Amino acid sequence: MFDKFREECGIVGVYGHAEAANLVYLGLYALQHRGQESAGIAVSNNGKMHLEVGMGLVADVFSDARLKKLSGKMAIGHNRYSTTGVSKVKNAQPCLIEYSGGAIALGHNGNLVNATEIREELGSAGAIFQSTNDSEVIVHLMAQSRGETFADRAAAALAQVKGAYSIVLMNENELIAARDPHGFRPLCLGTLDGAFVVASESCVMDLIEAEFIRELEPGELLVINKSGMKSFFPFQKNSVSQCVFEHIYFSRPDSFLFGHQVYTSRKLMGQALAQEQPVEADFVIPVPDSGVISAMGYAEESKIPFQMGLIRNHYVGRTFIEPQSQIRNFGVKVKLNAVHNLTRGKRVIIIDDSIVRGTTSRKIVRMLRDAGAKEVHVRISSPPTRFSCFYGIDTPTKEELIASNMDLEQTREYLGADSLRYLSLEKLLEVFGKDKENFCAACFSGCYPVAVKEREDETKQLKLFG
Repeated sequence: MFDKFREECGIVGVYGHAEAANLVYLGLYALQHRGQESAGIAVSNNGKMHLEVGMGLVADVFSDARLKKLSGKMAIGHNRYSTTGVSKVKNAQPCLIEYSGGAIALGHNGNLVNATEIREELGSAGAIFQSTNDSEVIVHLMAQSRGETFADRAAAALAQVKGAYSIVLMNENELIAARDPHGFRPLCLGTLDGAFVVASESCVMDLIEAEFIRELEPGELLVINKSGMKSFFPFQKNSVSQCVFEHIYFSRPDSFLFGHQVYTSRKLMGQALAQEQPVEADFVIPVPDSGVISAMGYAEESKIPFQMGLIRNHYVGRTFIEPQSQIRNFGVKVKLNAVHNLTRGKRVIIIDDSIVRGTTSRKIVRMLRDAGAKEVHVRISSPPTRFSCFYGIDTPTKEELIASNMDLEQTREYLGADSLRYLSLEKLLEVFGKDKENFCAACFSGCYPVAVKEREDETKQLKLFG
Protein backbone atom coordinates (compact mmCIF):
# COMPACT_ATOMS: atom_id res chain seq x y z
CA MET A 1 0.00 0.00 0.00
CA PHE A 2 1.01 3.63 -0.41
CA ASP A 3 4.63 4.02 -1.36
CA LYS A 4 5.22 0.35 -2.11
CA PHE A 5 6.33 -1.90 -4.90
CA ARG A 6 3.29 -3.20 -6.74
CA GLU A 7 2.47 -6.86 -6.67
CA GLU A 8 2.88 -8.64 -9.97
CA CYS A 9 0.09 -11.05 -10.98
CA GLY A 10 -1.58 -14.21 -9.74
CA ILE A 11 -2.36 -17.30 -11.81
CA VAL A 12 -4.47 -20.41 -11.22
CA GLY A 13 -5.19 -23.48 -13.34
CA VAL A 14 -7.47 -26.47 -12.77
CA TYR A 15 -7.66 -29.64 -14.88
CA GLY A 16 -10.20 -32.42 -14.56
CA HIS A 17 -12.80 -31.02 -12.16
CA ALA A 18 -16.49 -30.42 -12.88
CA GLU A 19 -16.29 -27.13 -10.96
CA ALA A 20 -13.03 -25.99 -12.57
CA ALA A 21 -14.07 -22.36 -13.16
CA ASN A 22 -15.53 -21.96 -9.67
CA LEU A 23 -12.33 -23.34 -8.14
CA VAL A 24 -10.27 -20.93 -10.24
CA TYR A 25 -12.56 -18.11 -9.11
CA LEU A 26 -11.90 -18.97 -5.46
CA GLY A 27 -8.19 -19.27 -6.20
CA LEU A 28 -8.16 -15.76 -7.65
CA TYR A 29 -9.78 -14.54 -4.43
CA ALA A 30 -6.85 -16.02 -2.50
CA LEU A 31 -4.43 -14.26 -4.85
CA GLN A 32 -6.18 -10.89 -4.94
CA HIS A 33 -3.16 -9.29 -3.22
CA ARG A 34 -1.05 -10.02 -6.29
CA GLY A 35 -3.11 -7.88 -8.66
CA GLN A 36 -6.17 -5.64 -8.48
CA GLU A 37 -6.38 -4.10 -11.95
CA SER A 38 -8.23 -6.88 -13.73
CA ALA A 39 -9.33 -10.49 -13.45
CA GLY A 40 -10.19 -13.17 -15.96
CA ILE A 41 -11.05 -16.83 -16.40
CA ALA A 42 -10.83 -18.99 -19.53
CA VAL A 43 -12.48 -22.43 -19.78
CA SER A 44 -12.48 -25.35 -22.18
CA ASN A 45 -15.72 -27.30 -22.52
CA ASN A 46 -16.09 -30.12 -25.03
CA GLY A 47 -13.47 -28.67 -27.32
CA LYS A 48 -14.77 -25.10 -27.16
CA MET A 49 -13.01 -22.31 -25.26
CA HIS A 50 -14.65 -19.32 -23.63
CA LEU A 51 -13.16 -16.28 -21.91
CA GLU A 52 -14.57 -13.81 -19.40
CA VAL A 53 -12.42 -10.83 -18.31
CA GLY A 54 -13.01 -7.44 -16.77
CA MET A 55 -11.40 -4.55 -14.95
CA GLY A 56 -11.37 -4.45 -11.17
CA LEU A 57 -11.35 -6.92 -8.31
CA VAL A 58 -12.43 -10.55 -8.66
CA ALA A 59 -15.72 -9.86 -6.87
CA ASP A 60 -16.43 -6.95 -9.21
CA VAL A 61 -15.67 -8.85 -12.41
CA PHE A 62 -17.47 -12.14 -11.80
CA SER A 63 -21.19 -12.09 -11.19
CA ASP A 64 -23.22 -15.28 -10.85
CA ALA A 65 -24.35 -14.80 -14.44
CA ARG A 66 -20.77 -14.60 -15.70
CA LEU A 67 -19.66 -17.66 -13.74
CA LYS A 68 -22.53 -19.68 -15.22
CA LYS A 69 -21.05 -19.06 -18.68
CA LEU A 70 -17.82 -20.75 -17.59
CA SER A 71 -18.64 -24.45 -17.67
CA GLY A 72 -16.10 -27.17 -18.32
CA LYS A 73 -13.56 -29.36 -16.55
CA MET A 74 -10.53 -27.23 -17.40
CA ALA A 75 -9.95 -23.56 -16.59
CA ILE A 76 -7.21 -21.00 -16.02
CA GLY A 77 -7.46 -17.64 -14.27
CA HIS A 78 -5.43 -14.49 -13.79
CA ASN A 79 -5.29 -11.42 -11.54
CA ARG A 80 -3.37 -8.59 -13.12
CA TYR A 81 -1.27 -5.75 -11.96
CA SER A 82 0.45 -4.38 -15.04
CA THR A 83 4.21 -4.10 -15.26
CA THR A 84 4.08 -3.75 -19.05
CA GLY A 85 1.11 -2.61 -21.08
CA VAL A 86 -1.46 -0.01 -20.14
CA SER A 87 -4.23 -0.68 -17.65
CA LYS A 88 -7.10 -1.44 -20.04
CA VAL A 89 -9.41 -4.41 -20.50
CA LYS A 90 -7.65 -5.36 -23.74
CA ASN A 91 -4.59 -6.17 -21.63
CA ALA A 92 -6.49 -8.24 -19.08
CA GLN A 93 -5.56 -11.91 -18.93
CA PRO A 94 -5.91 -14.75 -19.66
CA CYS A 95 -5.37 -13.81 -23.29
CA LEU A 96 -7.12 -16.07 -25.79
CA ILE A 97 -5.91 -16.34 -29.37
CA GLU A 98 -7.42 -18.32 -32.23
CA TYR A 99 -5.08 -19.66 -34.92
CA SER A 100 -5.06 -22.32 -37.62
CA GLY A 101 -4.27 -25.04 -35.09
CA GLY A 102 -7.07 -24.11 -32.69
CA ALA A 103 -7.03 -21.80 -29.67
CA ILE A 104 -4.53 -20.98 -26.92
CA ALA A 105 -5.22 -19.25 -23.61
CA LEU A 106 -2.42 -17.95 -21.39
CA GLY A 107 -1.98 -16.43 -17.94
CA HIS A 108 1.45 -14.98 -17.12
CA ASN A 109 3.15 -13.73 -13.97
CA GLY A 110 6.45 -12.01 -14.67
CA ASN A 111 8.07 -9.80 -17.27
CA LEU A 112 9.87 -10.63 -20.50
CA VAL A 113 12.92 -8.43 -20.99
CA ASN A 114 13.17 -9.18 -24.73
CA ALA A 115 9.44 -8.77 -25.46
CA THR A 116 9.89 -5.56 -27.45
CA GLU A 117 12.37 -7.18 -29.83
CA ILE A 118 10.23 -10.30 -30.33
CA ARG A 119 7.09 -8.24 -30.81
CA GLU A 120 8.72 -6.22 -33.56
CA GLU A 121 9.92 -9.38 -35.31
CA LEU A 122 6.50 -11.01 -35.12
CA GLY A 123 4.80 -7.85 -36.31
CA SER A 124 7.11 -7.67 -39.32
CA ALA A 125 6.14 -11.25 -40.14
CA GLY A 126 2.43 -10.37 -40.12
CA ALA A 127 1.35 -11.17 -36.57
CA ILE A 128 -1.57 -9.07 -35.37
CA PHE A 129 -1.52 -8.35 -31.64
CA GLN A 130 -4.72 -7.93 -29.66
CA SER A 131 -3.07 -6.25 -26.66
CA THR A 132 0.00 -4.28 -25.63
CA ASN A 133 1.19 -6.60 -22.84
CA ASP A 134 4.38 -8.60 -23.15
CA SER A 135 2.69 -11.96 -22.46
CA GLU A 136 0.97 -12.15 -25.83
CA VAL A 137 4.26 -12.74 -27.64
CA ILE A 138 4.33 -16.25 -26.12
CA VAL A 139 1.07 -17.37 -27.72
CA HIS A 140 2.10 -15.88 -31.06
CA LEU A 141 5.40 -17.77 -30.90
CA MET A 142 3.44 -20.94 -30.15
CA ALA A 143 1.11 -20.32 -33.08
CA GLN A 144 4.13 -20.00 -35.39
CA SER A 145 5.87 -23.06 -34.01
CA ARG A 146 6.06 -26.22 -36.10
CA GLY A 147 6.15 -28.43 -33.02
CA GLU A 148 4.03 -31.56 -33.26
CA THR A 149 2.45 -31.33 -29.82
CA PHE A 150 1.09 -28.59 -27.59
CA ALA A 151 4.02 -29.15 -25.24
CA ASP A 152 6.51 -28.95 -28.11
CA ARG A 153 5.08 -25.61 -29.23
CA ALA A 154 5.11 -24.26 -25.68
CA ALA A 155 8.70 -25.32 -25.12
CA ALA A 156 9.79 -23.81 -28.45
CA ALA A 157 8.12 -20.50 -27.63
CA LEU A 158 9.44 -20.26 -24.08
CA ALA A 159 12.96 -21.06 -25.26
CA GLN A 160 12.90 -17.78 -27.21
CA VAL A 161 11.86 -15.46 -24.40
CA LYS A 162 14.09 -14.07 -21.66
CA GLY A 163 13.15 -12.86 -18.22
CA ALA A 164 10.69 -13.98 -15.61
CA TYR A 165 7.65 -16.13 -16.15
CA SER A 166 5.41 -18.48 -14.30
CA ILE A 167 2.64 -19.35 -16.71
CA VAL A 168 -0.45 -21.45 -17.23
CA LEU A 169 -1.35 -22.37 -20.82
CA MET A 170 -4.44 -24.12 -22.11
CA ASN A 171 -5.75 -25.40 -25.42
CA GLU A 172 -8.98 -27.30 -25.97
CA ASN A 173 -7.68 -30.49 -24.32
CA GLU A 174 -4.48 -29.85 -22.35
CA LEU A 175 -3.11 -27.62 -19.62
CA ILE A 176 0.53 -26.60 -19.28
CA ALA A 177 2.27 -24.93 -16.33
CA ALA A 178 5.86 -23.72 -16.46
CA ARG A 179 8.49 -21.68 -14.58
CA ASP A 180 11.42 -19.93 -16.21
CA PRO A 181 14.87 -21.52 -15.79
CA HIS A 182 15.86 -18.99 -13.10
CA GLY A 183 12.63 -19.55 -11.16
CA PHE A 184 12.00 -15.85 -10.50
CA ARG A 185 8.29 -16.24 -9.82
CA PRO A 186 6.56 -18.94 -7.71
CA LEU A 187 4.24 -21.69 -8.93
CA CYS A 188 2.93 -24.69 -7.04
CA LEU A 189 1.05 -27.91 -7.72
CA GLY A 190 -1.81 -29.57 -5.87
CA THR A 191 -4.55 -32.13 -6.33
CA LEU A 192 -8.27 -32.18 -5.47
CA ASP A 193 -10.65 -35.10 -6.00
CA GLY A 194 -8.42 -36.51 -8.72
CA ALA A 195 -8.06 -33.14 -10.45
CA PHE A 196 -4.83 -31.13 -10.74
CA VAL A 197 -4.43 -27.56 -9.51
CA VAL A 198 -1.59 -25.10 -10.20
CA ALA A 199 -1.36 -21.69 -8.57
CA SER A 200 1.06 -18.87 -7.79
CA GLU A 201 0.89 -19.55 -4.05
CA SER A 202 0.04 -22.47 -1.78
CA CYS A 203 -2.65 -20.42 0.02
CA VAL A 204 -4.90 -21.28 -2.95
CA MET A 205 -4.67 -24.96 -2.04
CA ASP A 206 -5.69 -24.18 1.52
CA LEU A 207 -8.77 -22.23 0.46
CA ILE A 208 -10.16 -24.83 -1.94
CA GLU A 209 -9.02 -27.72 0.30
CA ALA A 210 -6.68 -29.18 -2.28
CA GLU A 211 -3.66 -31.20 -1.26
CA PHE A 212 -0.43 -29.30 -1.77
CA ILE A 213 2.01 -31.59 -3.59
CA ARG A 214 5.06 -29.45 -4.32
CA GLU A 215 6.43 -26.37 -6.00
CA LEU A 216 7.34 -26.52 -9.66
CA GLU A 217 11.09 -26.43 -10.11
CA PRO A 218 12.85 -23.67 -12.04
CA GLY A 219 12.81 -24.58 -15.73
CA GLU A 220 10.10 -27.21 -15.27
CA LEU A 221 7.23 -27.63 -17.72
CA LEU A 222 4.20 -29.69 -16.64
CA VAL A 223 1.77 -31.13 -19.17
CA ILE A 224 -1.61 -32.26 -17.86
CA ASN A 225 -4.08 -34.10 -20.09
CA LYS A 226 -6.32 -37.18 -20.16
CA SER A 227 -3.23 -39.38 -19.84
CA GLY A 228 -2.27 -37.73 -16.54
CA MET A 229 0.61 -35.42 -15.72
CA LYS A 230 4.14 -35.40 -17.15
CA SER A 231 7.09 -33.26 -16.14
CA PHE A 232 9.75 -31.98 -18.58
CA PHE A 233 12.88 -29.85 -18.32
CA PRO A 234 13.31 -28.61 -21.91
CA PHE A 235 15.36 -25.48 -21.19
CA GLN A 236 19.02 -24.88 -20.62
CA LYS A 237 19.77 -25.03 -16.90
CA ASN A 238 20.58 -21.70 -15.23
CA SER A 239 21.45 -20.48 -11.78
CA VAL A 240 18.36 -20.26 -9.55
CA SER A 241 17.35 -16.64 -8.86
CA GLN A 242 14.05 -16.66 -6.98
CA CYS A 243 12.69 -13.23 -6.11
CA VAL A 244 13.52 -12.45 -2.49
CA PHE A 245 10.77 -9.79 -2.39
CA GLU A 246 8.19 -12.57 -2.55
CA HIS A 247 9.21 -13.33 1.03
CA ILE A 248 9.77 -9.72 2.06
CA TYR A 249 6.42 -8.36 0.92
CA PHE A 250 4.52 -9.81 -2.05
CA SER A 251 3.32 -13.26 -1.00
CA ARG A 252 0.77 -14.01 1.67
CA PRO A 253 2.30 -14.98 5.02
CA ASP A 254 0.39 -18.25 5.02
CA SER A 255 1.97 -19.34 1.73
CA PHE A 256 4.88 -21.75 1.39
CA LEU A 257 7.19 -20.92 -1.48
CA PHE A 258 10.78 -21.34 -2.55
CA GLY A 259 11.09 -24.00 0.14
CA HIS A 260 10.23 -21.69 3.04
CA GLN A 261 7.15 -20.52 4.94
CA VAL A 262 6.66 -16.81 4.27
CA TYR A 263 5.48 -16.09 7.83
CA THR A 264 8.62 -17.66 9.28
CA SER A 265 10.89 -15.78 6.87
CA ARG A 266 9.43 -12.40 7.83
CA LYS A 267 9.67 -13.09 11.53
CA LEU A 268 13.30 -14.15 11.14
CA MET A 269 13.97 -10.92 9.20
CA GLY A 270 12.64 -8.95 12.15
CA GLN A 271 14.77 -10.90 14.59
CA ALA A 272 17.87 -10.38 12.44
CA LEU A 273 17.07 -6.66 12.24
CA ALA A 274 16.91 -6.42 16.04
CA GLN A 275 20.27 -8.18 16.34
CA GLU A 276 21.92 -5.98 13.74
CA GLN A 277 20.23 -2.62 14.39
CA PRO A 278 19.17 -2.34 18.04
CA VAL A 279 17.87 0.87 19.63
CA GLU A 280 16.41 1.73 23.03
CA ALA A 281 12.69 2.42 22.92
CA ASP A 282 9.39 1.90 24.73
CA PHE A 283 7.45 0.17 21.95
CA VAL A 284 7.88 -1.63 18.64
CA ILE A 285 5.15 -0.54 16.22
CA PRO A 286 4.56 -2.07 12.77
CA VAL A 287 3.35 -0.30 9.65
CA PRO A 288 0.25 -2.42 9.00
CA ASP A 289 -0.05 -4.81 7.41
CA SER A 290 3.33 -5.13 5.69
CA GLY A 291 5.48 -4.67 8.78
CA VAL A 292 3.49 -6.66 11.34
CA ILE A 293 5.30 -10.00 11.30
CA SER A 294 8.80 -8.54 11.13
CA ALA A 295 7.86 -6.20 13.98
CA MET A 296 6.79 -9.21 16.04
CA GLY A 297 10.20 -10.74 15.40
CA TYR A 298 11.99 -7.51 16.29
CA ALA A 299 10.03 -7.16 19.54
CA GLU A 300 10.63 -10.77 20.50
CA GLU A 301 14.37 -10.54 19.92
CA SER A 302 14.84 -7.08 21.50
CA LYS A 303 12.50 -7.73 24.47
CA ILE A 304 10.78 -4.41 23.71
CA PRO A 305 6.96 -4.58 23.88
CA PHE A 306 5.02 -4.92 20.63
CA GLN A 307 2.12 -2.51 20.16
CA MET A 308 -0.29 -1.75 17.33
CA GLY A 309 0.37 1.96 17.47
CA LEU A 310 -0.89 2.49 13.91
CA ILE A 311 -4.36 1.31 12.93
CA ARG A 312 -5.20 0.58 9.31
CA ASN A 313 -8.56 1.22 7.70
CA HIS A 314 -9.14 -1.98 5.68
CA TYR A 315 -12.20 -0.62 3.93
CA VAL A 316 -10.54 2.02 1.81
CA GLY A 317 -10.84 1.39 -1.89
CA ARG A 318 -8.27 2.11 -4.54
CA THR A 319 -9.58 5.65 -4.95
CA PHE A 320 -11.32 8.10 -2.69
CA ILE A 321 -12.55 11.70 -2.86
CA GLU A 322 -10.48 14.20 -0.94
CA PRO A 323 -12.38 16.93 0.95
CA GLN A 324 -12.22 20.43 -0.48
CA SER A 325 -10.90 21.75 2.82
CA GLN A 326 -7.19 21.06 3.15
CA ILE A 327 -6.27 18.14 5.41
CA ARG A 328 -2.55 17.58 5.75
CA ASN A 329 -1.39 14.14 4.63
CA PHE A 330 -4.98 13.11 3.90
CA GLY A 331 -3.98 10.19 1.65
CA VAL A 332 -2.13 8.48 4.49
CA LYS A 333 -4.52 9.52 7.24
CA VAL A 334 -7.51 7.97 5.53
CA LYS A 335 -5.68 4.63 5.58
CA LEU A 336 -3.66 4.86 8.80
CA ASN A 337 -4.13 6.55 12.14
CA ALA A 338 -1.94 6.68 15.24
CA VAL A 339 -3.17 5.61 18.68
CA HIS A 340 -2.52 8.88 20.51
CA ASN A 341 -2.76 7.70 24.11
CA LEU A 342 -0.29 4.92 23.36
CA THR A 343 2.37 6.95 21.56
CA ARG A 344 2.24 10.22 23.52
CA GLY A 345 5.57 10.85 25.23
CA LYS A 346 7.00 7.51 24.12
CA ARG A 347 10.05 6.39 22.19
CA VAL A 348 8.79 4.22 19.33
CA ILE A 349 10.41 1.95 16.76
CA ILE A 350 8.56 1.79 13.44
CA ILE A 351 9.06 -1.44 11.48
CA ASP A 352 8.33 -1.70 7.76
CA ASP A 353 9.44 -4.06 5.03
CA SER A 354 10.91 -1.48 2.64
CA ILE A 355 11.23 2.16 1.67
CA VAL A 356 10.71 3.01 -2.00
CA ARG A 357 10.31 6.75 -2.61
CA GLY A 358 10.12 7.59 1.08
CA THR A 359 7.06 9.81 0.78
CA THR A 360 4.75 7.60 2.84
CA SER A 361 7.37 6.81 5.48
CA ARG A 362 7.90 10.54 5.93
CA LYS A 363 4.17 11.08 6.49
CA ILE A 364 3.98 8.22 8.98
CA VAL A 365 6.87 9.67 11.00
CA ARG A 366 5.11 13.03 11.00
CA MET A 367 1.84 11.38 12.06
CA LEU A 368 3.56 9.82 15.08
CA ARG A 369 5.21 13.13 15.95
CA ASP A 370 1.81 14.80 15.82
CA ALA A 371 0.46 12.05 18.10
CA GLY A 372 3.03 13.01 20.70
CA ALA A 373 5.81 10.46 20.14
CA LYS A 374 8.99 11.58 21.89
CA GLU A 375 11.32 9.69 19.52
CA VAL A 376 10.66 7.89 16.25
CA HIS A 377 13.19 5.29 15.09
CA VAL A 378 12.68 3.70 11.68
CA ARG A 379 13.84 0.14 11.09
CA ILE A 380 13.46 -1.59 7.71
CA SER A 381 13.49 -5.41 7.43
CA SER A 382 15.24 -5.37 4.03
CA PRO A 383 18.26 -3.57 2.56
CA PRO A 384 18.01 -0.18 0.82
CA THR A 385 16.30 -0.53 -2.56
CA ARG A 386 18.66 1.16 -5.01
CA PHE A 387 17.83 -0.50 -8.33
CA SER A 388 14.74 -1.15 -10.46
CA CYS A 389 13.34 -4.62 -11.02
CA PHE A 390 12.83 -5.86 -14.59
CA TYR A 391 11.38 -9.26 -13.80
CA GLY A 392 7.71 -8.60 -13.12
CA ILE A 393 7.60 -6.06 -10.30
CA ASP A 394 6.38 -2.54 -10.92
CA THR A 395 9.19 -0.47 -9.41
CA PRO A 396 10.02 3.17 -9.88
CA THR A 397 13.01 4.14 -11.98
CA LYS A 398 16.37 4.30 -10.26
CA GLU A 399 16.10 8.08 -10.16
CA GLU A 400 12.89 7.83 -8.11
CA LEU A 401 14.27 5.44 -5.49
CA ILE A 402 15.24 7.40 -2.41
CA ALA A 403 18.08 5.05 -1.45
CA SER A 404 19.62 5.51 -4.89
CA ASN A 405 19.77 9.28 -4.51
CA MET A 406 20.32 9.90 -0.80
CA ASP A 407 22.73 8.41 1.70
CA LEU A 408 21.52 7.07 5.03
CA GLU A 409 21.76 10.37 6.90
CA GLN A 410 20.08 12.34 4.13
CA THR A 411 17.24 9.83 4.05
CA ARG A 412 16.86 10.01 7.82
CA GLU A 413 16.63 13.79 7.65
CA TYR A 414 14.07 13.59 4.85
CA LEU A 415 11.92 11.18 6.87
CA GLY A 416 12.23 13.31 10.00
CA ALA A 417 13.20 10.26 12.08
CA ASP A 418 15.55 10.17 15.06
CA SER A 419 17.34 7.21 13.48
CA LEU A 420 17.08 5.04 10.39
CA ARG A 421 18.58 1.61 9.82
CA TYR A 422 18.12 -1.22 7.30
CA LEU A 423 18.68 -4.96 7.46
CA SER A 424 21.88 -5.80 5.60
CA LEU A 425 21.75 -7.97 2.50
CA GLU A 426 24.02 -10.53 4.16
CA LYS A 427 21.68 -10.86 7.16
CA LEU A 428 18.62 -10.98 4.94
CA LEU A 429 19.92 -13.89 2.91
CA GLU A 430 21.05 -15.76 6.01
CA VAL A 431 17.36 -16.12 6.87
CA PHE A 432 17.14 -18.75 4.10
CA GLY A 433 20.02 -20.86 5.38
CA LYS A 434 21.52 -23.18 2.80
CA ASP A 435 19.20 -21.75 0.12
CA LYS A 436 20.59 -18.21 0.39
CA GLU A 437 22.38 -18.45 -2.97
CA ASN A 438 19.09 -19.23 -4.74
CA PHE A 439 17.57 -15.74 -4.49
CA CYS A 440 17.58 -12.72 -6.77
CA ALA A 441 18.42 -9.53 -4.87
CA ALA A 442 19.08 -7.30 -7.89
CA CYS A 443 16.89 -4.50 -6.51
CA PHE A 444 19.38 -4.22 -3.63
CA SER A 445 22.67 -5.13 -5.30
CA GLY A 446 22.22 -4.19 -8.97
CA CYS A 447 23.45 -7.65 -9.98
CA TYR A 448 20.89 -8.73 -12.60
CA PRO A 449 20.75 -12.50 -13.31
CA VAL A 450 19.34 -11.90 -16.80
CA ALA A 451 20.82 -9.12 -18.89
CA VAL A 452 18.40 -6.29 -19.55
CA LYS A 453 18.91 -4.62 -22.91
CA GLU A 454 16.99 -1.52 -21.94
CA ARG A 455 18.84 -1.08 -18.66
CA GLU A 456 20.38 2.19 -19.76
CA ASP A 457 16.88 3.52 -20.32
CA GLU A 458 14.91 2.23 -17.37
CA THR A 459 11.85 4.29 -18.11
CA LYS A 460 11.54 2.59 -21.48
CA GLN A 461 11.78 -0.84 -19.89
CA LEU A 462 9.23 -0.12 -17.22
CA LYS A 463 6.76 1.28 -19.74
CA LEU A 464 7.46 -1.04 -22.64
CA PHE A 465 4.17 -0.49 -24.41
CA GLY A 466 2.33 1.92 -22.18
